[in-house]
Amino acid sequence: MSEKRLAVLSIIVEDRSASAEINALLSEFGDFIVGRMGVPYREKKVSVMSVIVDAPTELINTLTGKIGMIAGVTAKTLMSKV
Repeated sequence: MSEKRLAVLSIIVEDRSASAEINALLSEFGDFIVGRMGVPYREKKVSVMSVIVDAPTELINTLTGKIGMIAGVTAKTLMSKV
């Protein structure tokens, strides 16, 4: 695996029924998660999550891809250069 990098996963959940699947994936990758925050935005009927990860690039991309493939969920990642 490559060198570890610090990243923030931004997740927008439009379908709350996807929450269990998201949480299962986050638990699976839990050893690499530094912290997470979720905020329900009731006015727009979505939830917004930020997940801080310290992991190899491949693992970060894998997690982001798996979350992004869940119906009703959008995921993007911002990685540090260090």
